[in-house]
Amino acid sequence: MSTPQTEKFNPETVAELTSTLDKVMNKTIAAIDTVNDQIRVLALNARIEAARAGDAGKAFNIVAMEIAGLSNSSARVVANLKQRSGKTLARIGKVSAQMTTAFKGTRLSDLALMNIDLIDRNLYERSCDVRWWATDASLVNALTQRTPEAYNFASQRMGVILDSYTVYYDLVLCDLSGQIIANGRPDQYRSQGTEHASSPWFQAALATRSGREFGFQSVHRSAAVNNRLSLVYSCVVREGGDVNGRPLGVLGIVFNWESLAQAIVNGVSLDADEKRRSRVCIVDDSGRVLADSAGRVLDDVIDFADRSQLFARKKDYTVSTVGNKACCIAHALSPGYETYATGWHSLIIQEVRASSSAGRRSLAAKKKKRRQRELARS
Repeated sequence: MSTPQTEKFNPETVAELTSTLDKVMNKTIAAIDTVNDQIRVLALNARIEAARAGDAGKAFNIVAMEIAGLSNSSARVVANLKQRSGKTLARIGKVSAQMTTAFKGTRLSDLALMNIDLIDRNLYERSCDVRWWATDASLVNALTQRTPEAYNFASQRMGVILDSYTVYYDLVLCDLSGQIIANGRPDQYRSQGTEHASSPWFQAALATRSGREFGFQSVHRSAAVNNRLSLVYSCVVREGGDVNGRPLGVLGIVFNWESLAQAIVNGVSLDADEKRRSRVCIVDDSGRVLADSAGRVLDDVIDFADRSQLFARKKDYTVSTVGNKACCIAHALSPGYETYATGWHSLIIQEVRASSSAGRRSLAAKKKKRRQRELARS
């Protein structure tokens, strides 16, 4: 004996069943209305024929009138049923829609939190890397000795690091004027001799007070690596490799942002239908897109009503209009990991399916009016 399968419950299933019931009720009521209309026409024809028959048709006329009366009573019952069922189903539909939105919003905001948490955890390691590597003796010596041999050795040392840490495009070593004197992949990125004194990552490093701190530049197209989408972490290289030593230069580590971010926003656990209706983003406080399943990194700003209120909350969702479409917007603020937090916002923007119940009710009403006009003409 086979065990019957239990239907999976979720708010979307309830909404679908409610919509199906609404459709069945409308069809049934429409069918009864059609039968009643036909009965009234037959009763009217019977009364006409009874009148033509004179006294012989009087009894038949009474029966026809009774039939017409029953049809009218039936119509009133159906109208009452339609009104009551319509109100009830509308309430059920509204509650069901609210449940669906809450269920979806909570689930999507959980996924958004997972996305930004993965990013925070990964980038925490980058902030550790730059502070550690800034104490490497080869970098200290290159900035102290200032010889081609010392520069070459520093480049070789950074190349060895890059062979083990494939998440980086390059490592660059600047003197205090902002000029790159060595990099880990000189054959691939010809950045030696270029000036970066005005770069945010260089300026941020110089503003630190010790080797325990680091500088940072958010998502940008880095000139140091052929304008690839990058993050740069930076740290002052200090005399003797001491975290409190005299500044000698700046180490910048150029992170391959696209490989991390796009893997995360494209890999969110959504089914095929949801993916078609969803956009997954990482944005800054201004809504500027830093990672995007739609591929519009740095070329778009996500804006919607109450954005600032949603961004102020750690994790939540709202329903608003984005690009002229009603969307469920799930949000999670960077939670941080250990001592590091990006401060960015993770968004999953999913288009909301329009309910078809109202449309079906409107269509049924139009059909009924059309039938009534046809009967009146006949």
